Amino acid sequence: MVFSFMIRLLLCLLVILSIDTAKNLPLNVVDTIEKRVQSGLNSSIAVGVLDASGAHYYNFGTTAKGGPQVNEHTIYEIGSITKVFTGILLAQQVIDGTVSVDDPANQHLLPEVRVPAKGAQDITLGSLSDHTSGLPRMPLNFAPANLNNPFADYTVDQMYSFVSNYQPVRDVGTKYEYSNLAQGLLGHILALNAQMSFESLLHQVITAPLHMEETKITLNPSMQKNLATAHNAGGETENWDIPTLAGAGAIRSSTYDMLKFLAANLGYTETPLRAAMDLSYEARHQKAGEMGVGLGWHIKKSANGSIFWHNGGTGGYRAFVGFVKETGNAVVVLTNSTESVDDIGFHLLDTTSELTAVRSKDNAVTLPEEVLQRYVGRYQLMPNFHITITREASQLYGQATSQPRFELLAKSHYEFFIMMVDAQVTFQDEENEIKSLTLFQNGQELVGKKIE
Repeated sequence: MVFSFMIRLLLCLLVILSIDTAKNLPLNVVDTIEKRVQSGLNSSIAVGVLDASGAHYYNFGTTAKGGPQVNEHTIYEIGSITKVFTGILLAQQVIDGTVSVDDPANQHLLPEVRVPAKGAQDITLGSLSDHTSGLPRMPLNFAPANLNNPFADYTVDQMYSFVSNYQPVRDVGTKYEYSNLAQGLLGHILALNAQMSFESLLHQVITAPLHMEETKITLNPSMQKNLATAHNAGGETENWDIPTLAGAGAIRSSTYDMLKFLAANLGYTETPLRAAMDLSYEARHQKAGEMGVGLGWHIKKSANGSIFWHNGGTGGYRAFVGFVKETGNAVVVLTNSTESVDDIGFHLLDTTSELTAVRSKDNAVTLPEEVLQRYVGRYQLMPNFHITITREASQLYGQATSQPRFELLAKSHYEFFIMMVDAQVTFQDEENEIKSLTLFQNGQELVGKKIE
């Protein structure tokens, strides 16, 4: 009796010790997060880590200036991580037998809506999910009235009009081209097939069975109360509403709920989605650089095994989720700013993946005022989106349409970085004259011609 009691006590102590060890974030991760929050690059960073010992939460910063400390129930926009949910919704309909990944998209649209394809293959539901449809990243008739909430007024009729009249520039299946339009169209088709809204479909198939009460598109009163304020360039900005392209990036969630989702993916909790989740992991191609792409998931090789991951970003948030089946570890990182947290997520899953150095004014170089003056002007990146460059003494500033002004800090003669946003700007010198700039942000390159 005493012996069995001692064994149970020893086992309890071992469990407690293993949990305590698991609850300690690596010091280098804590250091980089604290520096980012203290510098204002991130208003807050919420981290959730899942392993065999359970779920662990680490929270840094506040929901807004002077606001409450964030916690695991704080709500963030997760942006393109929504695409993983859309991939699982597709997989579940495949499992149910109502669609096939090889179904042409046109098979599930109204007769008057025809998505043209280049080459011998049709645009299929699978190619919409794995970014090989040939559709562009964004519809070219996207002209938001409010750039701080740009998707809010984009309608289904506009989407139908664009996809019906678009002339593809490459054959289906030949190249990976990340597309919000394709994923939004896929979510729309899946909702049509289920005869309900995308949000209702999300609730019925995924969030209700997984008891994810803090994961929705339309905020309930509790989520609204716990919502972290969006930040861009250090200032508060608006939340994004994405009604038509919901399947591409409309979901809001918390670290608490996202670890529920990841626990189901890793098999720590039983789920009726097991078959659909497994189908979503299957790599459909290896055309995204060195990565594979499944239904929604990107698949990156690491020292510890394959990392299934996705990131997300909206006008004032960034997010990362990932897991490694071989180790049973998963991570979610959420922030209410436009400073990427991908490096934190990857490092927690694979320590050989390096953390990004925290940007600082100490890293900037000083350029003569006459050099900076050459960059002053107005640059057009899209029909209704401009960046105006101004100078005050030896400091260069930029201001995008309907956005707060930001400092541009020099890395070299033509390269500049932005302290409060994970973005870079380079100026192009042609025949000793500055004629354009290029904005690098969120994996995109936008060229703006100098018009003034």
